[in-house]
Amino acid sequence: MPETQPSLGSLIKSGFDYIQSGSWWITLIPGLVLVVLVLVINLLGDWLRDVMNSRLYKG
Repeated sequence: MPETQPSLGSLIKSGFDYIQSGSWWITLIPGLVLVVLVLVINLLGDWLRDVMNSRLYKG
């Protein structure tokens, strides 16, 4: 991925330079967005697995 294209990883990496200066939120906000995004994708995958796999409910 080119360095000029923004991503959550590049935002987190660039925020590390500002943690010691008191601007910790520059890294915290993209980090929390990344954690929530991964959690939502994981929960969506679990839900889809449960919906698509009918053998789970046949006992």
